[in-house]
Amino acid sequence: MLFSNNHNNNNAVIKCNLNHNICNESCLQVATNVTEQKHNVTREIRGRNLGLCRGFRGCTVWLTGLSGAGKTTIAFELEAYLVSRGIPAYGLDGDNIRTGLNKNLGFTPPDREENIRRVGEVAKLFADSGVVAICSFVSPFTYDRKMARKIHEDSDLKFYEIFVNTPLSVCESRDVKGLYKKAREGAIEGFTGITQEYEEPTDPELIVSTDGFTVKESTQSVIDLLETEGIIPKTLKDVGRLPELFVKPEHKDALIHEAKSLLSLSITTVDVQWVQILAEGWAYPLKGFMREEEYLQTLHFNSILSHDGASRHNQSIPIVLPLSNEAKERLADQSSLALTYNNKLVAILRKPEFYHHRKEERVCRQFGTNHPDHPYIKMILESGDYLVGGNLEVLERIQWQDGLDEYRLTPNELRKKFREMNADAVFAFQLRNPIHNGHALLMQDTKRQLLERGFEKPVLLLHPLGGWTKDDDVPLPIRMAQHQAVLDSGVLKREDTVLAIFPSPMMYAGPTEVQWHAKARMNAGANFYIVGRDPAGMPHPNKQMYHDGNLYDGTHGSRVLKLAQGLDNLEILPFRVAAYDRSLACMAFFEPKRKENFEFISGTKMRTLAKTGSNPPIGFMEPKAWQILAEYYKSVVQN
Repeated sequence: MLFSNNHNNNNAVIKCNLNHNICNESCLQVATNVTEQKHNVTREIRGRNLGLCRGFRGCTVWLTGLSGAGKTTIAFELEAYLVSRGIPAYGLDGDNIRTGLNKNLGFTPPDREENIRRVGEVAKLFADSGVVAICSFVSPFTYDRKMARKIHEDSDLKFYEIFVNTPLSVCESRDVKGLYKKAREGAIEGFTGITQEYEEPTDPELIVSTDGFTVKESTQSVIDLLETEGIIPKTLKDVGRLPELFVKPEHKDALIHEAKSLLSLSITTVDVQWVQILAEGWAYPLKGFMREEEYLQTLHFNSILSHDGASRHNQSIPIVLPLSNEAKERLADQSSLALTYNNKLVAILRKPEFYHHRKEERVCRQFGTNHPDHPYIKMILESGDYLVGGNLEVLERIQWQDGLDEYRLTPNELRKKFREMNADAVFAFQLRNPIHNGHALLMQDTKRQLLERGFEKPVLLLHPLGGWTKDDDVPLPIRMAQHQAVLDSGVLKREDTVLAIFPSPMMYAGPTEVQWHAKARMNAGANFYIVGRDPAGMPHPNKQMYHDGNLYDGTHGSRVLKLAQGLDNLEILPFRVAAYDRSLACMAFFEPKRKENFEFISGTKMRTLAKTGSNPPIGFMEPKAWQILAEYYKSVVQN
């Protein structure tokens, strides 16, 4: 809870005729006919059930320092940081306290002491409920601060005194409300730092400086303290570099030598793509193919517990390694396995765990159907009857030697790239299809919105999916050439766009898969995500099943993302449908009132135009980009 001391004019305070006793160190108990009542709900129960971040985290952070030192600014920043991580924190400004709970108190020494005592008691109640109470008070006297600390210690609650040590001259230069000026003129009596002494803390938990530091830098000192104390568990935002699963170069030869003595399991191209995903950190915090407990959490909760059990990471799709009955029998008693692809060592799987591949359960939960004509379901049904999980040690970076490896930037490389570009916002756009001007309009409009919100350098992560796709999708090399043509034309600006390949296979699993796409981009440093209509969807294999012929409702992907657990570091951006506006001869945002002016040009229509040598309407797609696409479709017809 956040309180800020505000030095109001004493004449404006309505004094009540109350006897304010000065408390001794144990605080005098006046009422004697009271008995403390114990709660049925323990702190452990609160910690398990309240907030997104499990565990009891109640405490009080007490910021003390001169008026204008920066206490309240730090407190508000800290409150926002905690809440964004699912940790309950509450803030109240000092004016609210002075006009509510403490409106009968002035600024005499007894009133100041009672003010701190009451705030200390209220903070204790918040802390006891599991909330991080953030109190921002001048609290100039050592005695008062010790009293607030003792209130917490007597209840076995943590109390952190933070001294915001800003020089008086700096505080006075920040005199936004003109209080120092009034104090110098004698209009305010007993103003701390001018006519009243401030007793600096002698043994605070932390000393913070705001002179010459940004708000985030000063707040980070408090965050670091709370992390050290275990109040804040580390999350993705706090990870400077994602752990990768590649073996260290100096250990590579030893790994190759060890692999020669191990039994091996030959894996498929799609399996290797999942090894790449795991090794590069897209699926962090997974350390390898899922063991059964991780698999069950994914199927039933679309998330997995963090290593400390304090929070849940979004993980909506299982990343598993199937194998046959025969392979399972051959490998069941091994402590490590060599994974090979085309007879070449890829990785070693440590402490393998084998479990049944209940395919119907998996596909029904992941896809909402078990129709055998769904392309990825077909792959699953044809795969082995067992799954094997375990930690991976990957020999080296996966290279596909297709002329596109330079675009396969890892999450850590993308993060580094964004830092080099001085990006203060990264918005990701997931696509597996060619870019038309409607897509470009959406990305341009997103940049506009972010600039209007105050961001100075928003950067677009243009991130086509580069793993396995169904046979009738446009191949990756064609899509990449088409995307380059869009950038060459200036429709999207190269100076604020990063074109890279997302190496995941495509599963066509609708709202379930959309969460995976978002989570992976969050791992790569994106903090905004554009989601379109029917992302990761496809027509239902049985076209007669639903009225629209689609497997998933087109709006469910974006709606699920806004509710999904474990994506708290990512803001889902609203999507506006674009279509071809005949009246303007360009792509524009669809307006229902003028629906007769709009034409929706589907992928099927694009293919038909290209195969017949026709062109789409002017303004639908960048001409050079269309030419690349049209030539591809013509080649498909000829073959």
